[in-house]
Amino acid sequence: MKKKIIGLLALSFLFSLTETQSQTTRVLKKTIELQMPGEEGSNGASVAWHPIQKKYYASFAGNAIYPLALFDVTGKKLSSDDLESQIDVRGLWYNPNTNLICGNGYKENGWFSYILDKNGIPEDFSILHNGQYQPSQQSVGSYNTKKDLLYFLNGIEIVVYNKYGEQLTDSTIRLSLNIDNEFLDEDEAYLEANFNTTTVVFTGILKSEFGLLNYTKPQIELYNMKSGAHTQILKLPDGAPAFNWFNFSFANGTYWLFDKDNRKWIGYK
Repeated sequence: MKKKIIGLLALSFLFSLTETQSQTTRVLKKTIELQMPGEEGSNGASVAWHPIQKKYYASFAGNAIYPLALFDVTGKKLSSDDLESQIDVRGLWYNPNTNLICGNGYKENGWFSYILDKNGIPEDFSILHNGQYQPSQQSVGSYNTKKDLLYFLNGIEIVVYNKYGEQLTDSTIRLSLNIDNEFLDEDEAYLEANFNTTTVVFTGILKSEFGLLNYTKPQIELYNMKSGAHTQILKLPDGAPAFNWFNFSFANGTYWLFDKDNRKWIGYK
């Protein structure tokens, strides 16, 4: 039995080592911009893509009166300058089960869905779960459309919630930030000092499902959903805006960073 356990541990180590050695690196390129209206708000919350409406929905974090804007696939703004978020937004995503844009809000604002008119413009919103269904007040949710699950970054871990707002404690994923390929206590401090701490994006890419923004490099790092291993590095071009919280999103196969000086979301692929 002892030999069997040692063999399994060795196999696990070799698997982890193989994942690290197969890590790939590429440079992202700017592909699109979404110019936000108005003067209210300074931190971008999220970008979501509605595949039926063929529209991007982009928001600020900080206040219900801050702008919400809709754009077509080329980045042309489709909504009026006075359209408001109506709720203090953090995460935004498209739910294929309801064909609606949904999100999570600040603190106890809970989870919500926008009620859209025939042109896809939010007329109102409906609360799905009232209360703090997230690990921290500022958490930005990322949605898995296939499994109907919501992910939040909580320190070095990704916590998982189902559609009923229940945390699936057995599904928590601990990330390895590739510090000597080990899970170390120092990982937590390293993340706090180098990474965006409010946002993890869900990419749906096999073995690179989660993305974190390393704002000191700057680069986006992808991680394996099953093992937590670091699998890809996506280098950002010179001048790309990168911040320690908010201002980072993923939608329609595009990584989004918010340029606070010019009030625009910039998409990279």
